[in-house]
Amino acid sequence: MATVILVRHGRTTANASGLLPGRSPGVHLDDTGRSQAVALSERISPLPLAALVTSPLERCRETADAVLERQRADLPVIVDDAITECDYGQWQGRPLSELLAEDLWKTVQRQPSAVAFPGGESMPAMQARAVAAIRSRDAAITAEHGPEAVWVAVSHGDIIKSVLADAYGLHLDLFQRIHVDPASATIIRYGRSQPRILGTNTHAGDLAWLARTPQSADAPVGGGSGPAEAAGSWQSAGK
Repeated sequence: MATVILVRHGRTTANASGLLPGRSPGVHLDDTGRSQAVALSERISPLPLAALVTSPLERCRETADAVLERQRADLPVIVDDAITECDYGQWQGRPLSELLAEDLWKTVQRQPSAVAFPGGESMPAMQARAVAAIRSRDAAITAEHGPEAVWVAVSHGDIIKSVLADAYGLHLDLFQRIHVDPASATIIRYGRSQPRILGTNTHAGDLAWLARTPQSADAPVGGGSGPAEAAGSWQSAGK
């Protein structure tokens, strides 16, 4: 199957000020976020992407635009509402320091599967739509471009955490153990029988090695040998 790089958008003005932006319009990358997006695009640039998919919100589209600048000119940016931010309802736009005092905050931390945000979306519904969108898109890209294809999905922290929890086989109630930073890259390869997680919340190093990672329908017993060119570099260093 193809390989998906799940990218969280760069830091925003809301992140920096401690607000929960949700789906509020007009939330843009700040200076730090723009620098993060450029650094991320450089990491991804060695890979010829088969697709670039993004949440419709401005902060994700701005991050996707930075990635696009270092890809082929005819690569389309696909906007997918199914990977947009969770609908936090009445929590949207409020300071996190204020939300800490809400009774629901404890449930969000300890039992997300029981959470439905007032006037908004439940966390199980959020996970269901996001996982379905990523898995179906990955299958379509594999069918069109082959199992060596690599694609990027630019989304949001809780969305990526929920997709990653599904890939790990974790119950949603454990997804708060996963951390996803702004402009980080999380890498999943969906196999014939199960997903394989190749990287989580990564911040540094170019991702060219993804094109050299052996494709296999099943996980290698003992861990495998890793990318072929990496093995060659170790042999050269030992001479």
